[in-house]
Amino acid sequence: MTVASAALDEARRSVARACHGLAGEGLLIGSAGNVSVRVGEHVAVTATGVVLGRATADDVTVVDLDGTVVAGERAPTSELQLHLGIYRQHGAGAVVHTHAPQATAVSLVLDELPCVHYQQLALGGAVRVAPFAVFGSAELAAATLEALEGKSAALLANHGAVTHGPTLEAAVDNALLLEWACGLYVRAATLGAPRVLDQEQQDAVVAAAVSRGYGR
Repeated sequence: MTVASAALDEARRSVARACHGLAGEGLLIGSAGNVSVRVGEHVAVTATGVVLGRATADDVTVVDLDGTVVAGERAPTSELQLHLGIYRQHGAGAVVHTHAPQATAVSLVLDELPCVHYQQLALGGAVRVAPFAVFGSAELAAATLEALEGKSAALLANHGAVTHGPTLEAAVDNALLLEWACGLYVRAATLGAPRVLDQEQQDAVVAAAVSRGYGR
């Protein structure tokens, strides 16, 4: 076994493990959603129709950056072009697409999830909602790529959510953070109009984090 093939085998296993974790958190339901990670010039991505909470490495397909299957017995997810577009345009290391309930609920109502908590700054602040387009379509991929500009998360109208990160762990963490923020907004909205952090307040949080070396 070559070093490259060993890395791809581990990538397939890591994608399956990420699916189990996301399903356990309620973000992946049945076969709804998809996860991928980039390894050099290849991408390990969940196959179409897989029950993600029970996914194995054999349920993860390897493609090149043009989408040609190079390993695996199953066809890749119908959202493959969305994943590949995020790798090409946003330099991601991993991508998570879910139909998470809180994120999807917000996508039914808002055109943008405002920045209501400073932890959202890890996602780029306010989260845009890409307009509805049919799953697996070029239109959906294009709208999502635009919504992700300068962000690591986007909501898809009447559909779900997408996050990315430099690593698979980061992309999963961003998916969990987005679902938390959406849930926070939904709960607050039942009490009244949620307060939104303005740009000055957001900048102050960033300055405080930098000055205190937060996270280092």
